[in-house]
Amino acid sequence: MAHCRQLITDDCEDLLARFQKTESVRFEVFAKIWREMKFSEMFYGSTEVLKGKTFSQQILTTAYRYFLPPYTFQIRVGGLYLLYGLYSSQLARPKVQIQVALKDWEEVKKFEKDAAQAQHFDATYILRKLFSQHAFYFAAMPRHLSKCQKKRNEKESVCEEFMERASRPQELVNNELLEELSNVHEHYERYRLSKTLVHPDLVPQIHQIVTDFTNWQFLVVSSTQPDHQGGVVSSLILLFSPQSSQRAELLAAIKSRSYGQAVEASKSRRHRQVEVHSQVPQRAPRKPSLKSRTDTILFKNVPRKKREFKW
Repeated sequence: MAHCRQLITDDCEDLLARFQKTESVRFEVFAKIWREMKFSEMFYGSTEVLKGKTFSQQILTTAYRYFLPPYTFQIRVGGLYLLYGLYSSQLARPKVQIQVALKDWEEVKKFEKDAAQAQHFDATYILRKLFSQHAFYFAAMPRHLSKCQKKRNEKESVCEEFMERASRPQELVNNELLEELSNVHEHYERYRLSKTLVHPDLVPQIHQIVTDFTNWQFLVVSSTQPDHQGGVVSSLILLFSPQSSQRAELLAAIKSRSYGQAVEASKSRRHRQVEVHSQVPQRAPRKPSLKSRTDTILFKNVPRKKREFKW
């Protein structure tokens, strides 16, 4: 049946394309196209029972794809009508059931609920009639599997003309969201106009403040003590001058002076430090034993030679 799969797909898509052009979901419109294409005569080609059941299973499996997403609601209704027509007109006895995967059952129930809410009673009636006829066979997979079946590497093609258009942006952006964004934007504009969040002359102000402080510091230091550091205090003014080369040379000179003036301890301090570390700590006086303290208390006025005490 592998050579028939593509032919069955082409016939089903041709029927659904004609039904899509009508822009209707009524069963009588679909039935008219079904009779015009003589779709029920598809089962007349085989007279053998085994091949007839296999062919019926292949046709129902192919038509079952158009009953599920991502196709549009009209195409899914047409897929439901197609399943009903194929199931009713097949020649196999007992009839081959429509195999439904368990993972697709939620989609089937959701389709029934949407059709009932939209008052598409034709689709609701056909679906419930299939339920009453026990036309669905629930299984783990949408098609029969066996260990002798060859693995098909090709993927099932999806007809883009039947695909549902992306509606996620329309669902995300609604009137309530647009109104809320408008209110937030209006509050932000009022707050931005009432508050000065950014100072346009921030950098010049910081430079002027630092320069004034440096000048004041130089005047105070120079009035209290002379400059004995080789012009270090007086050169602080040049740190914030716009001449970058002078600042770099000044920083290099300050670093060189700092590294060259290593502080060394005097000989007297080093000698005292060694002496302190070389002294041995004195031991604390030993406490008298209990016997000696007892003798001292009992025989305080008795000479040592006359002391007789038996322990």
